[in-house]
Amino acid sequence: MPFVAVLSVSIAAGLAAPPAHAQRASQMSDLVGAKAGQAEGSIIDRGYVYITGHSGSNSKHSYYWNARSKNCLHVETRDGRYSSVTDGTPADCNQAAKSSNGAAAAIIGAVVLGAVLAHKSSHHDNGAHYANTADEEQYERGFYDGQQNHSYHNYDRSDSYASGYQAGVDQRNRDSGYHSGRGGYAQAQRISDLQGSDSISAIDAMSSRGFANVDSFDSGNTQYGIFWNRNTRQCVQMTMADGQVYAIQTLDSHPKCR
Repeated sequence: MPFVAVLSVSIAAGLAAPPAHAQRASQMSDLVGAKAGQAEGSIIDRGYVYITGHSGSNSKHSYYWNARSKNCLHVETRDGRYSSVTDGTPADCNQAAKSSNGAAAAIIGAVVLGAVLAHKSSHHDNGAHYANTADEEQYERGFYDGQQNHSYHNYDRSDSYASGYQAGVDQRNRDSGYHSGRGGYAQAQRISDLQGSDSISAIDAMSSRGFANVDSFDSGNTQYGIFWNRNTRQCVQMTMADGQVYAIQTLDSHPKCR
């Protein structure tokens, strides 16, 4: 059978298939603790499709949309397993949401600054969008500026903008963790994934990635380690406390990084 015919039959079969039973997050508690690869198949079987996602400081966030129920599902993954499954907003799944009377699209589900909302509910400290549309718009503007490395432009002196800008900067740093900040032909080693991990494991990981511990010092209960990768020309400071990596960042220069 010709490929086009086979494709047509496959599409027709897919359209003819009855829609999967729509479930909301409250009905998916069985997925919490499951391995991400296996659990995703179960979400798809329940009528959801993957829309978008991003990395958090110590976790990953994924958003799935069910066109039948108009529900957005927010999945947080830690250490390869689902740590939580909650309902998100339509905006989190890049969908427009109507207001209660259907007269106009709500700001958190509408187009802002000429594009779908750049930030998701998980970017907020409390995991939820602002109820006030003006605050949400300011947060979105700040997040966009921070993520795109634009200058801080808080002309309204808005706390929402400030929070959004910091969240945008944090997301940009996570997204560009592979980059050493320098050009050239050598591929930079990723370091951002080590933040929040066990100190000893993180030091071992740095060694396996080609870093040498060139300096260290203490301040109270906090330890600082300076690591140098001669091949990629990366100079990194790791801040450790209570047996965990509190922060890890690339330094522009250090006397021992040479």
